[in-house]
Amino acid sequence: MSIYEFEARTIDGDAHALAAYRGKTLLIVNVASKCGFTPQYKGLEALYREYKDRGLEILGFPCDQFGHQEPGNEAEIKNFCSLNYDVSFPMFAKIKVNGDDAHPLYEFLKKEQGGILGMDFIKWNFTKFLVDRNGEVVKRYAPTDTPATIGRDLAKLL
Repeated sequence: MSIYEFEARTIDGDAHALAAYRGKTLLIVNVASKCGFTPQYKGLEALYREYKDRGLEILGFPCDQFGHQEPGNEAEIKNFCSLNYDVSFPMFAKIKVNGDDAHPLYEFLKKEQGGILGMDFIKWNFTKFLVDRNGEVVKRYAPTDTPATIGRDLAKLL
């Protein structure tokens, strides 16, 4: 199984195969608009603008499983991201990242790169997964890892 076998709904409700990102470096992030880490949208957008022409795609997956910090619907989330952070990287429909209803993509990501002490769950919003051009999940980042820190690892993969 690879990252390219999954599909997700875009924030506009369209089915989107991740195979469309074959050959790209991906940073996959579960996001929320009312979280202490929400300002990371600014850094994520800066990374995207700096590296998108070299093959980076950042994929944002809103999630409301942590402290009800993503209460809005997709239209509200899209509007928030646009107005507050001028987000231009691909955003997807709200998903669950833990539990019985977790999106299959996140089940795969967690299996490929477990957390601290082998945790098989997402601890909080803004957990990030770095995927290389071959679709291999190469690193998992904690919510506290900033986009600027991740940028150093990105340079090696682009």
